[in-house]
Amino acid sequence: MSRRRALQTMGLAGLGVVGLTGCRFVGETQTVTSGQAPIEMWTHDPGYAEFFTQAAADEELVGGSPWDFDVNVTSVSADGVVTRLITQAVARRPLPDMAGLEIDQFARMLRSGIAENLLVDLTSLADQHGENLLRTEAYSSEGRVFAIESDNCISVMWYRQDLFEELGIPEDVETWEEMLEIGAEVAADGGYAIGMVSNSGTAVVQSFGQMLLQRGGSFYDAEGQLSVVSEEAVDALEMMAEGVRSGAFLSMGDPYGGATAAALGDDRLIAIVMPNWYEAYGLQANVPEQEGLWRARTIPRFSGGGHIASTIGGTAFGVVADQPLSDAAVDFLDRTYLSPEGQLARYHAGGYLPTLVDLYQTNEFLSIESEFLGGQRIFEVYGPAAEDLPPYYQSENSPQMREAFAGPLLNAIHGNVAPEDALQAAADSYHRQVDE
Repeated sequence: MSRRRALQTMGLAGLGVVGLTGCRFVGETQTVTSGQAPIEMWTHDPGYAEFFTQAAADEELVGGSPWDFDVNVTSVSADGVVTRLITQAVARRPLPDMAGLEIDQFARMLRSGIAENLLVDLTSLADQHGENLLRTEAYSSEGRVFAIESDNCISVMWYRQDLFEELGIPEDVETWEEMLEIGAEVAADGGYAIGMVSNSGTAVVQSFGQMLLQRGGSFYDAEGQLSVVSEEAVDALEMMAEGVRSGAFLSMGDPYGGATAAALGDDRLIAIVMPNWYEAYGLQANVPEQEGLWRARTIPRFSGGGHIASTIGGTAFGVVADQPLSDAAVDFLDRTYLSPEGQLARYHAGGYLPTLVDLYQTNEFLSIESEFLGGQRIFEVYGPAAEDLPPYYQSENSPQMREAFAGPLLNAIHGNVAPEDALQAAADSYHRQVDE
């Protein structure tokens, strides 16, 4: 039984994919082993479309392949990629050869064996690099890897060096406890904030998750079981609540929205913990006039333990199975995503950080200077962070988790309920949804 037929046989009950069994069948075609390889790709991000299109013609990346690559990209929303993959597979309609799978949306593919039946098992590619390859756990099922991450999404602290100097804030504060004490003082004295917390919908879950992972906790364990009710989670939530209460952290809806842009622009928000891509999409996009004033550092530790880095977001590329060009697409992905040349090209194309951790110590990356950050050699920050990056596990029930935790987390951050009680209430709500 082919993977596509297995998907149809399962029916994918509960995913909203029903009533499609009468649609036309796309017949099997012979595997293309060499020659022309017009790869069809779905992605939500034009940055990936541009990179892969250029990579297909880059002899340094694809030279020597038995296939002659060309890439045709279809733009699809992040949630639409997964929805269309499932519906097209069940209906036996044409599928792409490759697809960009946003990390939260990939959780939907962990249900009912969808990833195993729809995507090529890329474990052998990942195993060639062992522990040197980061961020595979979020795209794994039953111990097998089904997509390769595009970016390590390393969270660091971005801060206004000029205002830190003016206010007497050391640039090397070691712990969150120290930083929060300083933040409370500068908030009281001048209305400055050294961080922000999202306060709307499931965005608060993302804010909490970033701090939870840094503290050493996790929403799920490696087996996909909810593990968030923990000492680490209490510490992270208490830190967020204390920061909002003291004014050290601004409570705002969206780290990319108008309120945050205004806070950056009028010098109220002088530090923020966000992933590497925030330099371009948060700082350069909102406050280009502040070029040269910002710097990056690793995140202050929690005194109770944890990491000097964290992570939010991500997009991995998977190869659709049982396609004529499935083998070609695997080769293309290997050359562009898992070679040192491909990882360097990807960084220069869109700022995507390498996922091979040893590359952070090479001169090609260490010599990179950020003009926006006043010429700072940014990989001197990313390198130590990459070596201490926490793992990110998820479950087929991650969407229900985000819904269950949003309200209780907000209640705790705003001081309406104790963090322990909020976490337990959220976990109870989650289990009620999942167990039903």
